[in-house]
Amino acid sequence: MDSGPSEPPGRQRAPQPARPPAPAAPPSTRRFAGRLWLAARLAAATYLAVLLVLVWLEDKLIFIPSPYPEGDWQPAGLPVVDAWFVSDDGLRLHGWYLPHPQPVAQVLLCHGNAGNVTHRAEALRQMHRRVQAAVLVFDYGGYGKSQGTPNESGVLRDARAARRWLAQHAHLPETSVVLMGESLGGAVAVHLAAELPSRALILQNTFTSLPDVAAWHFPWLPIRWLMRAQLNALAKIPHCRTPLFQSHGDRDTIVPYHLGRRLFEAEAEPKQFYTLAGADHNDPPPPEYYDALCPGS
Repeated sequence: MDSGPSEPPGRQRAPQPARPPAPAAPPSTRRFAGRLWLAARLAAATYLAVLLVLVWLEDKLIFIPSPYPEGDWQPAGLPVVDAWFVSDDGLRLHGWYLPHPQPVAQVLLCHGNAGNVTHRAEALRQMHRRVQAAVLVFDYGGYGKSQGTPNESGVLRDARAARRWLAQHAHLPETSVVLMGESLGGAVAVHLAAELPSRALILQNTFTSLPDVAAWHFPWLPIRWLMRAQLNALAKIPHCRTPLFQSHGDRDTIVPYHLGRRLFEAEAEPKQFYTLAGADHNDPPPPEYYDALCPGS
């Protein structure tokens, strides 16, 4: 069998020159690549550490109580009386009740995530003088003089107990109580109104849900996948068969204005939205805001 052409006898193939070795990367390039890899690992480790801290400290980042004796517990010209009641899990809770000789409404005020009842003295004063309402403001567990540690389920239990106390004290059914909430307390009030109709629902600077607020502040973190606490007012408000008066500052840097509008749009009529022009999250409402309130309308 023919094996193909072969070299003539006595003739040898010329040796092929060896390929030169690939040039080594300059030392500066190797150092840069090593530093880049180290920086990437440090960034990933830092990112993971931030996520773990957020998960571990979630409740402490959401709920920022001022325990007793922080605050002014004897506000001048405000004849509040102490209200004591027990939540369904056995915790002793405290609130301030401001009576009125001829109240147009009995109002339950659910405050925000920070401070205690003493930081709501001016709101009580305005509700009493301008709205002619009797008001109960209470502290969640761990706030002020209330026992316990705050968390999502706990603040809802505490609010139910506060509404029950107010209704019993005023000799009214719970459905006759006006629910009022500021910020996080607004989400609490929405949950209560979804469970049981109320005379009216008043919301100040309230969010759609906790993850929505957190995602707005930290868009680079997978907040929606991490947060256990939800306080999803957006999911609850369609179930509220209650007249709504909602306000929001259009310069709010904590709960953005558009979240308040989105929550408002999810509620059915009758409802009214009041824009607090130029107001940030913790700015007190002007007197005309209280003049615009119409509980039970």
